Amino acid sequence: MREPPFSVLVLCTGNSARSILGEAMLGTMGAGRIVAYSAGSRPKGAPHPGALRLLARRGIDTAGFRSKSWDAFTGPGAPRVDLAITVCGNAAGEACPVFAGAPLKAHWGLPDPADVTGDEGAVDAAFEQTWDWLELRARALLDLPFETMDDAALAAELARIGRMEGAA
Repeated sequence: MREPPFSVLVLCTGNSARSILGEAMLGTMGAGRIVAYSAGSRPKGAPHPGALRLLARRGIDTAGFRSKSWDAFTGPGAPRVDLAITVCGNAAGEACPVFAGAPLKAHWGLPDPADVTGDEGAVDAAFEQTWDWLELRARALLDLPFETMDDAALAAELARIGRMEGAA
């Protein structure tokens, strides 16, 4: 049995797009069951404007989102992390620091919408697609009784979720 709420850290290299969306989605959809955070190995310093526009369109207050280093989740006083999810290939391949709570790890790789060039409409469409793919994964996680699952069973389910539509 895990201590509630289940703490999820969504990781990406820049912590400006996919990981910000993952934090917002899991924190909103999982309210009461999940507390969500995001961070990056080399944070860009600010969320991508496309991510902030999408969150605003979804009615999610963007004021609390910032691009930060994963170092904020190590050492004394760091929040407990039950699950660390990488959403980009670069972060998945990097040596992660030791997070408080010795979390499970999962990879839910998705294409980076921040790489899309063109007008605001094209960028927004890429962010919407990423949101849809993340939402499939978030719903699958929330459908699980993760609070009572053993680590091996949860790890297997997390791997399955990571292979869902859109996997990069």
